[in-house]
Amino acid sequence: MATTIVQQSGGQYHVLLIIADGQVTRSVDTERGHLSPQEQRTVDAIVKASEYPLSIVLVGVGDGPWEMMKEFDDNIPARAFDNFQFVNFTEIMSKSSPEKRKETEFALSALMEIPSQYKATLDLNLLGSKNSKAVERVPLPPPLYSAAAAAANSCSTKPSPSPSSSYKQSSPSYSGPKPSVGTAPPASFSDFDNKVCPICLTNPKDMAFGCGHQ
Repeated sequence: MATTIVQQSGGQYHVLLIIADGQVTRSVDTERGHLSPQEQRTVDAIVKASEYPLSIVLVGVGDGPWEMMKEFDDNIPARAFDNFQFVNFTEIMSKSSPEKRKETEFALSALMEIPSQYKATLDLNLLGSKNSKAVERVPLPPPLYSAAAAAANSCSTKPSPSPSSSYKQSSPSYSGPKPSVGTAPPASFSDFDNKVCPICLTNPKDMAFGCGHQ
């Protein structure tokens, strides 16, 4: 996708910044000295990106592990130029140095190879040129949340009736005489005062937020 952006810009120089909390997935079945399918695709993508005016900076956060990323930084073969730089952010920022010094060290580690990489794109005539072998990639649009999906979701999340309510519905009704229910005495004037705003005398009090005059 980054190479597509470079192509669309007319071959302008770009820096791809990747922030990761772990290295490329490696299967336990992969023998030592060999690459997993995911690692091989990553290496191939980095090699392919060296045909464009594009630098890749990968910042590692967390405890990694980062051994494979360091190998990527040092041992990727067959590139037009060294276009990949790995920086261990956590290792730098966990040092017992002043904060400003650590920030400066991180910035230097992340950007130290950019000038030489930019010069390499000039020497290789990559800057300002379009790669005829480039594969046009278009990002997928975000998923649409339609009204039908919302209705289906509301139906699926509708709570089922509790056992107590089901019991009430199935129980037979009582046909005997109904007990008399006493009516509450009418509200007094003092009760009315307690429920009405003392400023406007028209709006009822809102027990949670007030009527606006309090």
